[in-house]
Amino acid sequence: MSDDAVAMKAELERLRAENSALKTNKEKGLSMKIGEKGGLSVYGLGRFPVTLYKEQWTKLLAMKEDILAFIQANGDKLKTKE
Repeated sequence: MSDDAVAMKAELERLRAENSALKTNKEKGLSMKIGEKGGLSVYGLGRFPVTLYKEQWTKLLAMKEDILAFIQANGDKLKTKE
């Protein structure tokens, strides 16, 4: 093989390994980050992050039991994402 073919094959293997590592990291679950404007963003729930400010997260988390009860009561109407 020529030097170019060897280099291209090595680059292809490197990219495959990098791609595999990225897929593995993505499966780790949820992660959090503070945004430029001071909001807390939660990544990993869907395609886009969920971003709320501190008081919004506090209000939402205070409703945890209500949300769980609502989900339980309306489980047959709610869709699940696999």
